[in-house]
Amino acid sequence: MKKTVLAIALFFSVLAVQAQTKTAPNKEADKAPEEQESLAKDYLSQIMGVALNTTSNMKLFSFVYDWIGTPYRFGGGSKKGIDCSGFTKQLYEQVFNLDIKRNSRDIFSMVSPVKKTDLKEGDLVFFKIRSRSISHVGIYLGDNRFAHASSRGVAISSLDDNYYSRYFYKGGRLLASFKKELEITEDQPQ
Repeated sequence: MKKTVLAIALFFSVLAVQAQTKTAPNKEADKAPEEQESLAKDYLSQIMGVALNTTSNMKLFSFVYDWIGTPYRFGGGSKKGIDCSGFTKQLYEQVFNLDIKRNSRDIFSMVSPVKKTDLKEGDLVFFKIRSRSISHVGIYLGDNRFAHASSRGVAISSLDDNYYSRYFYKGGRLLASFKKELEITEDQPQ
């Protein structure tokens, strides 16, 4: 319900901007896409609880917004139900055009560890939840917030939450060697 109301509010604000630009001179019409992107950026940063100045990848934030509320399903990979590694894989394919592995432990093998204080938008965050091995993965958004598919569905959580801070293992950034390998694989004819 809340998501629907917010989407309707965004829709009407975009309509209002479009209506203003139709009556404005051409100089103003040229600014409309920038203003719309700024409005969308502001809206998404508020919804996700991430400071506007850390919101640089609109494709990432739009992707996350579209998936919020998707139910959790172990092994799932669609809007009908998805798990944490499936969500991460989908995000990396659609936002970064990279085909990563499907299991959180396998994904960890593709990254170089990053300190919690050095995490950047799009980095991965790994957790050992009631386990000795990695059992959960999410995507860092900024301001200690991350997107993930939890038992409550796709959501945005804080690394500062007691639960997630207790089980946080490491952050990770996709290794340059894997990025190159993935790009080479994509370029080869099939």
